[in-house]
Amino acid sequence: MKPITIGFSTCPNDTFIFYPLMKKKVNDCELNFVETLADVETLNKAAFNCKFDVTKLSYQAFGHLVNDYVLLRSGSALGRGCGPLLVSHHPFAPEELTDKKIAIPGKHTTAAMLFKLYNNQCKNLVEMGFEKIMPAIKEGIVDAGVIIHEGRFTYKKEGLFKVIDLGNWWEETTGLPIPLGGIFAKRSLGKETIGRIDSCIKKSVEYAFLHREESMEYIKEYAQELEDDVIKQHIELYVNRFSIDLGEEGIEAIKYLLKMGYEKKIFKTYREDFIA
Repeated sequence: MKPITIGFSTCPNDTFIFYPLMKKKVNDCELNFVETLADVETLNKAAFNCKFDVTKLSYQAFGHLVNDYVLLRSGSALGRGCGPLLVSHHPFAPEELTDKKIAIPGKHTTAAMLFKLYNNQCKNLVEMGFEKIMPAIKEGIVDAGVIIHEGRFTYKKEGLFKVIDLGNWWEETTGLPIPLGGIFAKRSLGKETIGRIDSCIKKSVEYAFLHREESMEYIKEYAQELEDDVIKQHIELYVNRFSIDLGEEGIEAIKYLLKMGYEKKIFKTYREDFIA
């Protein structure tokens, strides 16, 4: 079987999950993966050209790609208390958002979708890499920004203020955990191969949990924030039981997000068979 191309992000939750698989630590996985690491919005854009056989995607991006990719049960970033935050340099009320210039970490990210669902009146949105958002706020280039990843743990240290926790808003509105990103495989690979890939990723997550310190050097090769405590907080928040298997609750949350996107005409298609 030819090598399987796989793309995942440089964020600690993904490098933690995939370290065992990429370093051949997973027993009984005979598949050969060739990896590419990039930020999630780069991966989102690449998926529109079906660049990778297996890839990390934001759930918003997946909503546009349900005919090409299928969701795997393992590897997702999904949970409670882990959603994106809207932060600013000066405190202001959420009601004052409409005329503000807001940075978003890529138009295909779930964070951008959540912000639009929360406030669809704010039209002055500026796309930029997630790592550039907090500096842009501090420099006055934008009034506020939607931050993801390590920013959740460092924005206070940067002198920024929380305007709204979009994850909490989602949870209070729906009662469901927030689906941020998942791992997806091309439908054209076929059910058997997709099942083998999913099994390998599940074993990789389980190995990572059992050998937490082993992956730290690999994680630091790619992390934006290199402090051990920040990296560990990041992993503890975004890698959880849903990362091993989405289960009924996780699948229900993703289905709700995809249906909402379809009903609000963000997505052109909705498919019940979105999961492997």
